[in-house]
Amino acid sequence: MKIDTHPQYADVNVKCSCGNEFTTRSTRGGAISLELCNECHPFFTGKQKLVDTGGRVERFNKRYGARTNAPARPE
Repeated sequence: MKIDTHPQYADVNVKCSCGNEFTTRSTRGGAISLELCNECHPFFTGKQKLVDTGGRVERFNKRYGARTNAPARPE
């Protein structure tokens, strides 16, 4: 077998902009700064909201929502 085929792991300190800090392991080492983590991301905190850009959903429903199945083709 080859010697030293696996990378060396080091402890990494991760700090989020919300102030949350935790330690993980990585081959890169050093420190990592994050903008979002599981403590402040809207999906994980339950503060997620649906954003409708310019009434696109209403426009789609107006255009295609009233359609029914296509009529049967005569044979």
